[in-house]
Amino acid sequence: MYTNPIDACWRCQADWEKKRRKLAKCALGFGRGTTGGKAGRKYLVKDPSDDDMVNPKPGTLRHAVIQDEPLWIVFAKPVMKIRLNQELIVNSNKTIDGRGSHVVIEGGAGITLQYVENIIIHGIKLRDIVPGSGGLIRDSANHFGFRTQSDGDAISIFASHNIWIDHCSFSKASDGLVDIIKGSTAITISNCHMTDHDKVFLFGASDTHYEDRNMQITIAYTHFGKGLVQRMPRCRWGFFHIVNNDYTHWLMYAIGGGKNPTILSEGNRFIAPINPRAKEVTHRQIPSSPWDSGTWISNRDVLINGATFLQSRAPLQLQTIESKMIGSMHGRFAGRATKYAGPLKCVPKRAC
Repeated sequence: MYTNPIDACWRCQADWEKKRRKLAKCALGFGRGTTGGKAGRKYLVKDPSDDDMVNPKPGTLRHAVIQDEPLWIVFAKPVMKIRLNQELIVNSNKTIDGRGSHVVIEGGAGITLQYVENIIIHGIKLRDIVPGSGGLIRDSANHFGFRTQSDGDAISIFASHNIWIDHCSFSKASDGLVDIIKGSTAITISNCHMTDHDKVFLFGASDTHYEDRNMQITIAYTHFGKGLVQRMPRCRWGFFHIVNNDYTHWLMYAIGGGKNPTILSEGNRFIAPINPRAKEVTHRQIPSSPWDSGTWISNRDVLINGATFLQSRAPLQLQTIESKMIGSMHGRFAGRATKYAGPLKCVPKRAC
């Protein structure tokens, strides 16, 4: 059963395991066209260990992601729990495909996408992520270098483009669940499930990072669930299309913005908390600036339990990017669109 256009592209096919790479045709939004490792061979991860940062053992996830060639990475065991001793630095043109296996990255460092392109991460859980201590870490087949302590993000995206994160779940990281900074763009986060965290998404780390003016990010069909506080997302500079997500919990606010963001919220459901001080969906974080700095638009959203969305007066220009955007359903369908958010239980020879 599918409930949104991305899932409709592949989920109803019983031969998904034999045709895994069809997933590469299914990205929508600003990450449209991301093909990951479609052009490369399949790499089977057989070993959940992560012992050697400089010379990773063949058959481990770390050995797979540092290769210089395109790879479609899958997992051999029904359950694969991986503790990363240091941040996992992923090379370009990779798909990490967790379908058919229960893949959990927990209790250690997270995933880093830095100066790379064309990455798909699908169907994995990331939880209880902590900073890596740093040291010598290999980032490609031909290079390793010294890294300082990582931030403790579940996924950190730095100066990278054409990234698609789909059907993943995130909870409890030392820093953010997903941070996207330093000119990263052409990114879609879809069908994900977020729980038990304070600062969820950071898109743009500083008011002085002018390269983030070109940032374009889509968040679609994602469920923001229990135990979340703020930053779903928190945006600077770029254009952010937030479409058909279900916000069932927040403690402070849902969508925050600083330095001149353009935020288009379409077809989302916002269920306000009981706390009367947190009914407002949006939060401006712009010292010494007018309340309507940037562009904040709500279209066909559903606001429940007293939730309010403070829109701006600035006009919205979409002509140059509209073809890259996901068409929105009305917010009353957000619960249905996100029904299967998070990793799916895919079984060979059956539709997921």
